Amino acid sequence: MVCRWLRTLPAAWRGLKICSSERDVPLVGVAIWAAERVVQANPESAFAFPRYNQSDVTVANLASAPLNKLLKQYVLVGGKVHSFRHSMRDRLRAVECLSELIDRIGVGATEGVGRSYGSGYPLKML
Repeated sequence: MVCRWLRTLPAAWRGLKICSSERDVPLVGVAIWAAERVVQANPESAFAFPRYNQSDVTVANLASAPLNKLLKQYVLVGGKVHSFRHSMRDRLRAVECLSELIDRIGVGATEGVGRSYGSGYPLKML
């Protein structure tokens, strides 16, 4: 299986919500395809989606309304962009993925200080 990853880091135009938001997110299958299309569509831009950036600042809320409008055609009534987090967590549970791995991939957080010890799981495992 081919796997690549996306690294989330703070930037001058967009901070991260919490420290644990800085992480490597594995991409497989159609996610790799989509990431490659984003890069190809905006080769000169530092932004994946330049239209959602006003000057040198990312305004995260600008993307929510158009994405939710698009999703209405494809999801159950009441589904929102945030629903993807829930679906992803359900799918990871269905393959018996460890809760710690699910959290590290970025779908919620487990309580407890011990989860931040060490350097985490290797990308291959994620």
